Amino acid sequence: MGLTAEQLHHALGELAQREPAVAGALERCGHPEPRIRPTGYMTLLRTIVGQQVSVASAAAVWRKLEAELGEDFTPESLLERDFDALRACGLSRQKQGYARSLCELVAAGQLDLDRLPADDEEAIADLTRIKGIGRWSAEIYLLFAEGRPDIWPAGDLAVQAGVGGLLGLEERPSEKAVRTIAEPWRPHRGAMAIFTWHVYDNPAL
Repeated sequence: MGLTAEQLHHALGELAQREPAVAGALERCGHPEPRIRPTGYMTLLRTIVGQQVSVASAAAVWRKLEAELGEDFTPESLLERDFDALRACGLSRQKQGYARSLCELVAAGQLDLDRLPADDEEAIADLTRIKGIGRWSAEIYLLFAEGRPDIWPAGDLAVQAGVGGLLGLEERPSEKAVRTIAEPWRPHRGAMAIFTWHVYDNPAL
């Protein structure tokens, strides 16, 4: 489960004591809502389905998959379908490759999403073995589904822009700069990431 409202309040409260900019932004923008997703392969499959399409298009594809495979379908049931059946659900050749990569690893027991390594970098390495799941997608899964407290998706443009706005920087900082800036925010960088999305483009800032 992702970080709860209580965990976010606690983490951001601690960060506000260290970082005046955080304290000021909290006063103006308030606390963010939790971002929680279920653990398991379904969340990662939804990530694959949603890549480079609108929310509405992704939802339509998902409805077709459920109609074809049944609700709460297993990795094995997807693997049993041929190209044309999955194409009819709206999955391109590329996304079918990604979906099959995920389902094959899970079905073969080579990826156990209930027992990912405790070390964040090792867990990211495990998840990025899935075709179509890059570092950002792995980080988002670990933050939203597992609620790992110190995940920091520094490559996210909104995080970079949020950090820049929060600290009053003239330009959006680079991924490298954002990683450096965030070092003092350990071990609460996950809450900080959620907060940067909250303040991104917020008119109160």
